[in-house]
Amino acid sequence: MPDRAPPLVLYVEDDRIHLILMEEVFRLLPGWELRMAETGAEALAALADRRPAIVLVDMNLPDMTGLELRARVQADGALSEALQGVRWVALSADDPSAVVRAARAAGFDDYWLKPIDVPKLQGALQGLR
Repeated sequence: MPDRAPPLVLYVEDDRIHLILMEEVFRLLPGWELRMAETGAEALAALADRRPAIVLVDMNLPDMTGLELRARVQADGALSEALQGVRWVALSADDPSAVVRAARAAGFDDYWLKPIDVPKLQGALQGLR
């Protein structure tokens, strides 16, 4: 029987520093695969390629907002169905309650402030196993 691929985390972020930090965090999290996308378009391609266990999305991408990315996935019936049950987390340095409400209304399961709380991330990943 072939080995199963480790669960995938898709991290959608355009800030190089945050990408580097997340790579370092995942060096300490064996058994998970991290894939990164720097734009909404890259994220859509990655989502069509392989189903992740969790999608971490920066709310301010260069080509679209995190809300727009989520809406595009939901508007694509086949992609939306393929990603049923995937956990979506909005990420932002902004904390206005209106943004949090908008993210939840758009279908995000959670909203985390940056910088990412590593123990919170580890707990979320453990809950997906």
